[in-house]
Amino acid sequence: MSLKTSFFTAFLCALFGANSVAIKICLTGIGPFTAAGLRFALAGTALLLWARIKGVPLRLKQEQYVQIFIISVAFTLQLSCFYIGINRTTASHAVLIANLVPFVVMILAHFFIPGDVITKKKIIGIVLGFIGVFFLFYDKAGAGAGSRTGDIIVLCAVLLWGSNAIYVKKIISGFNAMQITLYPMIFGIPLFFLGGFLWDGTMIKAMNVPVMTAVFYQSFVTAGFGFLAWNTLLKKFGATILHSFVFIMPVSGVLFSVLILGEPVTANLFASIVFIGTGISIVNW
Repeated sequence: MSLKTSFFTAFLCALFGANSVAIKICLTGIGPFTAAGLRFALAGTALLLWARIKGVPLRLKQEQYVQIFIISVAFTLQLSCFYIGINRTTASHAVLIANLVPFVVMILAHFFIPGDVITKKKIIGIVLGFIGVFFLFYDKAGAGAGSRTGDIIVLCAVLLWGSNAIYVKKIISGFNAMQITLYPMIFGIPLFFLGGFLWDGTMIKAMNVPVMTAVFYQSFVTAGFGFLAWNTLLKKFGATILHSFVFIMPVSGVLFSVLILGEPVTANLFASIVFIGTGISIVNW
């Protein structure tokens, strides 16, 4: 990976870290399921147009339909859990818990990816990461009443996310980045809107400038450009190199949560950043 690509990857991780803040702003005016449906409807449309303009092949082979179906189901479930969970907790908590994904991937890879074993160093990093989340579950001053339920739901999303990442890692060589990015979105869009109709109550409560800006950021910056760029880098350089940059996500996520949303920096939150960031750094050193 060149220096230029390294800076781009770091920038991409910072964008992903800020996504939790955009979701929290979006949820002030739109229900969780509706917000997810709107985000990926816009992102999917943009990606489909881009694929047509650039002539990116989207046709799947017969044996790939089942693989895409599995990825799409996991994608829909993980995003549903994440949106429901972040609606009940803070953006800071959500982004820190979401950064357990590399640890979950490492644990699962030990059992399902040949040659990808957990070393003593990785064990230390994993333990530190989960200690960091332990601090969050007792961060009463930072999140308020009822946030623990949201934290647990986000943690469920992380477990689904990690499992899906392992499956994608095993099959990604047979797909291009656009296929692996676009089709799960297309699958999830009607299910997200159905969930919004059934469980969001009021699907759209307000559509002001902050909410519209947040929808734009989620749809085009992270879900469109971000997902496609990440999957392209993943296919070219592999997960090991990319994961060495993910420690940037929790730092940028908490920083933007404090600066934009005014969320408090508590002792537990600070300890969580230190433990999770250190754990990610150790396992990817």
